[in-house]
Amino acid sequence: MATYYTEPSRTFSEYLLIPGLTTKACTPANVHLKTPLVKFKKGEESAIQLNIPFSSAVMQAVSDHHMAVALARAGGISFIFGSQSIEEEARMVSKAKSWKAGFVVSKSNLTPEHTLADVLELKERTGHSTVAITQDGTPRGKLLGIVTSRDYRVSRDSSAKQIREFMTPFSSLVYGQSGLSLGDANDLIWEHKLNCLPIVDADQNLEFLVFRKDYDAHKENPLELLDENKSYIVGAGINTKDYEERVPALVEAGVDVLVIDSSDGYSEWQSDVIRYVKSNFDVKIGAGNVVDREGFRYLVDAGADFIKVGIGGGSICITREQKGIGRGQASSVIEVAEARDEYFRETGIYVPICSDGGIVHDYHITLALAMGADFVMMGRYFARFDESPTRKLKVNGSFVKEFWGEGSNRARNWQRYDSGGKSNLLFEEGVDSYVPYAGSLQENLDKTIGKIKSTMCNCGALSIQELQQKARITLVSATSLVEGGAHDVMLKESGISGD
Repeated sequence: MATYYTEPSRTFSEYLLIPGLTTKACTPANVHLKTPLVKFKKGEESAIQLNIPFSSAVMQAVSDHHMAVALARAGGISFIFGSQSIEEEARMVSKAKSWKAGFVVSKSNLTPEHTLADVLELKERTGHSTVAITQDGTPRGKLLGIVTSRDYRVSRDSSAKQIREFMTPFSSLVYGQSGLSLGDANDLIWEHKLNCLPIVDADQNLEFLVFRKDYDAHKENPLELLDENKSYIVGAGINTKDYEERVPALVEAGVDVLVIDSSDGYSEWQSDVIRYVKSNFDVKIGAGNVVDREGFRYLVDAGADFIKVGIGGGSICITREQKGIGRGQASSVIEVAEARDEYFRETGIYVPICSDGGIVHDYHITLALAMGADFVMMGRYFARFDESPTRKLKVNGSFVKEFWGEGSNRARNWQRYDSGGKSNLLFEEGVDSYVPYAGSLQENLDKTIGKIKSTMCNCGALSIQELQQKARITLVSATSLVEGGAHDVMLKESGISGD
């Protein structure tokens, strides 16, 4: 006999937070949003901790290498979309990892015998304006010079000119010796007004480059999410079909954490993927999506490092109306958080959960965290920004950005459906749409984080963990929802801006 849940499943909009005591210490400046990304044992720390509880969705219209860098600079993480060729996804991961805030292994290298045409082609392909000139053209070869955009003028007549004729030779370079600290390297950069400082060993072999722009960027972005090599931490999406080819390429490209992208993660296919990754690679992997304790427990027992929660709640997702599968996002988060806490009490292992979908207003993020989510994943929110990969258009007099679901025909992403076979998409579970253009990521993120911190102060909490312990959450009626917004007045045209 079928199992019936008589309690309606709830959305975030059906809840409000009740204020707690706001002490004098409860100011936004004192609130920190650090949160674990991957599982850890009691008494230890997560191997990867986010500085803000934000991740961008595994979507073509949201997460490429540009979004990965922008969000890591802010303290969160992107999962680069997997619905593309293995080579292209690996290239995006490599590009994001090469944006380092510290010692950089040179990715653009040529020999003195190469030409200006080779420099221009390399710059077009990589986006790098600084090229290290080594004896053998490798990142670790003997450094003979540096080429920057200041070293040449582009003209039709000079494309065949050899690099040796216009490079800045090693004898004219300011450089650092192997073992130099990052602080000392930055001191040299400032003292000599450099944009780039090469680091060489005793035999003049190139080891690293240190860039002034990275130093400046770190000062401007103190919450940057960095690995031990001062590279940005980057995630990537995988599927349950070509993972044996895709995962090795992503690991070689330097990916820090993987996530299985699927409309429903409670499947043997995901268990197989997790066990394969855990058996063959030293890389973290998240799984999902699930909506209840059974799905959570199944994927955790398989070895998942974090669990994504939510089916059918995304703004472009139509899984519920197409298949009748899903659950209200708030109910899903509450139950899975309870299962997470039970598992922690039983095993001493804490497995973070990610609330994926159902975020309409900024305060929904705070509710998701209060209900037990360790971080949230959003698509529509990030699709609106300059850093998303889609086109900015003018439609009916307003600027918009394109936004489509991974379950839409446009995405052509059959790999995310754990059906065990390779077939075309028979029906859509996502739509093709527009979202209002909102400008830069950082500007909008600052406003959202400001709201979250302010609300946490109203609840008497200075951390996400404290919020989850202290939060008092109430159901609201349809009438009180109306009461909570502007009502019984005539708004001026400038109006009240929504989230």
